[in-house]
Amino acid sequence: MARLKDDLPFILVVVSVLVLDQLTKFWIDENLPLHTSIPIIPGFFHLTYIRNPGAAFGILAQLSAPLRSLFFLTVAAAALWLILYYLHYYPRRPIIFTYSLAFIFAGACGNMMDRIRLGEVIDFFDFFIGEAHWPAFNVADASITVGAVLLFWILVKNPPKRKAGF
Repeated sequence: MARLKDDLPFILVVVSVLVLDQLTKFWIDENLPLHTSIPIIPGFFHLTYIRNPGAAFGILAQLSAPLRSLFFLTVAAAALWLILYYLHYYPRRPIIFTYSLAFIFAGACGNMMDRIRLGEVIDFFDFFIGEAHWPAFNVADASITVGAVLLFWILVKNPPKRKAGF
């Protein structure tokens, strides 16, 4: 029972982010034709429905679909396994560290679900100023980014202690 109490923040973040990610992608897919853009804040933010076969910024989009899917699913599965391994073997950790891993885990799961179901990821948050354009992204991508920033902040604030002789 103590274990569930320790893992409850992780579980709540993962479930919340996954539900939000999948609901927003479902809504976009059901309500916008592909490549349609709706201005929310003209000249700055639109909802733009695209499908991204690659990673962030379209990286590796040119690979063949089977090879690309195998690569992304393998990397995501490895990341998920490492997070679960860490959670299992290091139950005493700062709560902020738990949150950072939960955001990364949830985002990886959300995009992995798209890749399994569609072979690509649904993206729709589209920010830009004039010609300066940030690549479209989704809730899962934002979650991974939040988790990575939290993790970086934790590691900078409390760097791992080096053992003598190293």
